[in-house]
Amino acid sequence: MNWYTLKTGILLAAMTGLVLFIGDWLGGGSGLIFAFFFAIAMNVGAYWYSDKVVLRMYKAREVSEAQAPGLVGTVRRLAQRAGLPMPKVYIIPQPTPNAFATGRNPQNSAVAVTEGLLDLMSQEELEGVLAHELGHVRNRDILISTIAATLAGVIMMVARWLQFSLFFFGGAAGDDDSPGGVIGLIVLAVLAPIAALLIQMAISRSREYQADATGARIAGHPEGLAQALEKLDYASRRLPLEGGNPATAHLFIVNPFRGRSLLRFFSTHPPVEERIKRLRALR
Repeated sequence: MNWYTLKTGILLAAMTGLVLFIGDWLGGGSGLIFAFFFAIAMNVGAYWYSDKVVLRMYKAREVSEAQAPGLVGTVRRLAQRAGLPMPKVYIIPQPTPNAFATGRNPQNSAVAVTEGLLDLMSQEELEGVLAHELGHVRNRDILISTIAATLAGVIMMVARWLQFSLFFFGGAAGDDDSPGGVIGLIVLAVLAPIAALLIQMAISRSREYQADATGARIAGHPEGLAQALEKLDYASRRLPLEGGNPATAHLFIVNPFRGRSLLRFFSTHPPVEERIKRLRALR
């Protein structure tokens, strides 16, 4: 078992435990049983379908080489250079420049870029960004990222349901059976979204440094990616991604929600300045 497989198993086990805890808290024995089967379904679904969920969440559309010859041709060339199967290529209808890779393995991978990225980047910078994403594919860490995004989204959904219950029903559903009653529901409603953010932070920041270095080797030079990161850092501060789910932040090459002040304290990425410094040291 390699490290990526182990890390995925640890994440799934932790999330399963959290779901079981919430089920037991809210519904006792019956809630625990329901949560158990729900956790099984969630884990299976996350493994097989989380990439599709994330792509659908951002309204990504698959493009062919006839539709986007420059983009798809660049991905094909870089994938061949990296010794990877050709991934599917998607464009996200967002003006915020960003990109991510997803899929459970290199044979079922996808690279998605926003319209804003295509408008902003030079060819050399675009190659750097795409090579970084293919670095994630080559390093086999896209599965855990996509699963984390799906599971963190589930936790955020539970948090919103609890908040809705407290607001409209005063926590009546949990008064008799849950150990902490209304207070317990309030605690869960507050802690669940924090847990979702902590999951993203638990995804090692070293994976971004590793993908940067791998991407620089795939592209053949580090400067394109370094310049792209400078542009992305500037743009993400002034044009945060609209309508996205913060639980997916760690999928992107830079945090697309960093314009929201609270999320600065839960950064899922290492400092861009340090990433650029390391890339330029590779010359």
